[in-house]
Amino acid sequence: MEIIDYLETPSRLPPWITEEELQVYADKFQESGFTGALNYYRALDLNWELTAPWQGSKIRVPVKFMVAENDIGFDINGIRQYIEGNVFRNLIPDLEVVMLDGHHYLQQEKHHQVSEEILSFLAKFPPE
Repeated sequence: MEIIDYLETPSRLPPWITEEELQVYADKFQESGFTGALNYYRALDLNWELTAPWQGSKIRVPVKFMVAENDIGFDINGIRQYIEGNVFRNLIPDLEVVMLDGHHYLQQEKHHQVSEEILSFLAKFPPE
């Protein structure tokens, strides 16, 4: 069984994507398949090895982290608890977490809200 077999086929496109935009994605995947996306997972062990020297290090710059409430990845392997808990905040002392109503493609689904959140974050740092 393939992963596509687990997904429901929607009867119509969601309002946040047009037929033309979907065709661009389809054309790109037709050219290269999922190689780029799969390479991320293929390199997980290597990434852990390469970043091992920084294990437990704190991120000392301000961070705004946006996540979609209904992203399937948000509710697996304890990700929600990690983001909402103290470990994430302890590693990033100047952290602002924003949870928006949406799914995996939040930057497309809620593009106005995402842009507003980015602009509000950048407004905290006036030019010198």
